Amino acid sequence: LDMFSELKFPVPWGHVAAKAWGPSEAHPVLCLHGWLDNANTFDKLIPLLPRDCYYVAMDFSGHGLSSHRPAGSLYHFLDYVSDVCRVAAALQWRRFTLMGHSMGGAVAAMFSFLYPEMVDKLILLESIGFLLAPEDTEQWLTSKRMVIDRLLSLETKQQTPKARSPKAALQRLLEANKHLTEEGGAILLQRGATETPAG
Repeated sequence: LDMFSELKFPVPWGHVAAKAWGPSEAHPVLCLHGWLDNANTFDKLIPLLPRDCYYVAMDFSGHGLSSHRPAGSLYHFLDYVSDVCRVAAALQWRRFTLMGHSMGGAVAAMFSFLYPEMVDKLILLESIGFLLAPEDTEQWLTSKRMVIDRLLSLETKQQTPKARSPKAALQRLLEANKHLTEEGGAILLQRGATETPAG
């Protein structure tokens, strides 16, 4: 485990970088670093751990060798959870161990809460994890998981926008926004649609 390999996973704004130790067919462990740290956080720890695992330590977006999010973007915990989803999908991991240090522990705990079916073990190093008031739990879980799943679904589709006639575009807008009147929809489309040769 003294030797590692470098990995890169494409994301819409560039890539997420990671380091990997051990055989890729072994039990997967995803390692998440703390605030203002990077994957090198685990350099001294990984060689001391069991050798029958495949350890991947990712650099969160804007950290280490990973791409920064676009200028003006914020770095929220849920965005880091989305990064974990992207890396797990790229590695084709269905179930794995999460090990998080400090902020990475909070992200790991949040991921485990949102996607418990994917996590077999949660290891927190110098982290209190993720805490919610009991009365907020179910609503938070449902809404946040839906947001992440929809975002990742849109990213994987990457479809070319469909061209529609002005009338069809208005109809589509009204179907998706039941509260809009036809007049209100037409006003919004003046700035919300672009005319192309195809429609």
